[in-house]
Amino acid sequence: MTKVAVLDDYQRRASEFGDWPSLGPDVQVVFFHEAIGQGALAAALAEFDVLVLMRERTALRRPVIERLDRLRLVVTTGMRNASVDTGYLAERGVLVCGTAGSAPAAGVPSTAEVAWALVLAVCKRVVAEDRAIREGHWQLGLPANLAGATLGLAGLGNLGAAMVGPARAFGMDVIAWSEHLTEERATAVGVRRVSKTELMSQSDFLSIHLVLSDRTRGLFQAADLALMKPTAVLINTSRGPIVNERALVAALRDGVIAGAGLDVYDAEPMPPGHELTRLPNVVLLPHLGYVSEPGFRQMYGQVVEDIAAFLAGSPVRVIS
Repeated sequence: MTKVAVLDDYQRRASEFGDWPSLGPDVQVVFFHEAIGQGALAAALAEFDVLVLMRERTALRRPVIERLDRLRLVVTTGMRNASVDTGYLAERGVLVCGTAGSAPAAGVPSTAEVAWALVLAVCKRVVAEDRAIREGHWQLGLPANLAGATLGLAGLGNLGAAMVGPARAFGMDVIAWSEHLTEERATAVGVRRVSKTELMSQSDFLSIHLVLSDRTRGLFQAADLALMKPTAVLINTSRGPIVNERALVAALRDGVIAGAGLDVYDAEPMPPGHELTRLPNVVLLPHLGYVSEPGFRQMYGQVVEDIAAFLAGSPVRVIS
């Protein structure tokens, strides 16, 4: 019997989105709906031959891997996963496979839509005024306008570029920066390329669309946030550690910036009582950026294909 663990099925829907029965009667699939702490992970997964990971949710590091004697295959959604020690898995002879496909189907529209939902929720005070009405109050603050404001994009890949069309429809100016952004790319997308300092100081809404890496981890620190307008809003739907979380909390608490809309955090799920949950000028979402039924159907469909191909001796979409 081959045992498969599907982790982080928060919505309890993974069983619907893949043809798991097609793997045959000799494959048992177990779905884990709650996050498992690192201290309990090895014991929880010790009996499994195959692990299915949602990209950058549960981390799979050496101290856990070296206790998983039965592990033969790890399948991650996406073709990279910064939370998985692929090098050590290769040393152990454990294959790592991923999922691929067209970027739109894999979540670009969904993530861009979540970013815009956060922009609008913050600037139009959606959460604050909803809460106020429920508490018996009426019109406690002034919404901001997008028309005439400047949207700053940190990163101009597929996700960053997907932000430009709606910004233009709202009548916004758009600027962009990343370490390797070229003038040719900026011109092709129709935005103005600026320096990092200009990005921070000119943006009314700064939206982050960068991949987490050693280069981008901690890319935005307190000194960067201090360059922003006191009326500015930071939006992060990429990865939490790209922004120094303590510096962001302090900036929000002290009025260095006006607000933030966040979908990603240093620790996910966010620990109860986290300081961000006590700040009135931040809108929080539970990492919904790429979460959509079409995206999940594509990802889990390919996960089943990966497992079937591995069991047949002809692995596909091999990462390492």
